[in-house]
Amino acid sequence: MKRILAAAGLLAFAASGASAEPAAMTNEPSSFMLDNGMQVVVVPDHRAPVVTHMVWYKVGAVDEAPGKSGIAHLFEHVMFKQTKNIGPEEFTSIVQRSGGQLNAFTSWDYTAYFERVHKDQLGKMMELEAERMVNLIINDDPKGPFISERDVVKEERRQRIENNPGALLQEMVLTEFWKGHPYEITVIGLMEEVGALTPQDGLDFYKEYYSPENAILVVAGDVTEEGVRALAETHYGPIEPTGLVKGERKWQPVAPLTETKLITHSDPKVRQPVWSRYYLGTSFKRDRDMALALEVGLEVLGGGSTSRLYQSLVEQQKVAINVATFAWTTLHDEGPAVIYGTPVEGTTLEALDAAVMDEIEKILAEGFTEAEVRRARNKLAAADIYQKDSQSAMANQYGASLVLGFTLEEIASYPDEVRQVTAQEALAAVREVFGADKNYITSHLLPAEGDL
Repeated sequence: MKRILAAAGLLAFAASGASAEPAAMTNEPSSFMLDNGMQVVVVPDHRAPVVTHMVWYKVGAVDEAPGKSGIAHLFEHVMFKQTKNIGPEEFTSIVQRSGGQLNAFTSWDYTAYFERVHKDQLGKMMELEAERMVNLIINDDPKGPFISERDVVKEERRQRIENNPGALLQEMVLTEFWKGHPYEITVIGLMEEVGALTPQDGLDFYKEYYSPENAILVVAGDVTEEGVRALAETHYGPIEPTGLVKGERKWQPVAPLTETKLITHSDPKVRQPVWSRYYLGTSFKRDRDMALALEVGLEVLGGGSTSRLYQSLVEQQKVAINVATFAWTTLHDEGPAVIYGTPVEGTTLEALDAAVMDEIEKILAEGFTEAEVRRARNKLAAADIYQKDSQSAMANQYGASLVLGFTLEEIASYPDEVRQVTAQEALAAVREVFGADKNYITSHLLPAEGDL
């Protein structure tokens, strides 16, 4: 269900109302379990002798203990450092010397590690990942893997959040939006809590979450299930579960906003003011039908230069440089549905706010046309289908969905399901989210005082 933007040619194809068919695949994805509880998913793609090897752990920022924010992301860093049999920084150099690429990422809901290599190197990648699943080194050495990477993460927070006005404002908004929910603290963590994390915290986290029964292996590329099974049983099969995985996640429904708020942030680095509104949306895991309808409705409202809001506010009224809508539907729990825009010079954020909401009220009163809903459906379906032309995007799509509990069938069904959304369903979803009785958070990103 994780989708990416399509190329310009694809958008034109989708807008024409033509149907898109998936790229030919020799085999359908398949799944099996190792005896130690590790799920293995094979996504064949025989167009090139390349494989994408991903290990997804069912742990993210949502699972962190109080006062330990940022440990899931910090641990992602530590995993690249040193193990019993791999020296400092050698993990990365081994993959790169093999002609491969590698990286990792952490979300509220999961942590994932991947390598993209020639298919002959798949066994070596499994050997490396299996090694750091069981033999990671964590110690008290100030220059050692844990403490040195803790300092790296603190600097990363300074650069990515504290020195980025837009990111800092979004953190403020999401903290308020998810108040009282485990998503409340950003994935990178709070500076003071990250700085207080100890090597013992790291060891405890490692033992509880980095175990085969808490992991999903996704292999996409020029492989067969039989070949992947043999390699997985050789490299991952012997790993014994730690027995510490509780299997309970801290997911819970997101409470509706109890009041409407305005949050502002000014900074000398801001050159263009930005207006945003955050409403409570939904997620595919919480309400699949609603999420499908909401995505279609938001595509009609603000999904690009052909959308209703863009045509009215940018092209006709000329009060905005850009305006768009989107929703965070791929988290496990409910995320925000967002409207945002940048005003033209001489238009205040308050005036843009009024113009956008007047237009939305008008659109929701008039309703959607069948033609624009059909165009939105086809665009979303095409983007999902053509994502499969990228092997790494395909592996990411399967892993990110499986770790949330979706089945292979549910992942594959998105294009057909989104094409079934009616104009009435799309309109009802947007009306429900943006209803006059709903509270919301407005954010204003502004140049520093006197810079306007």
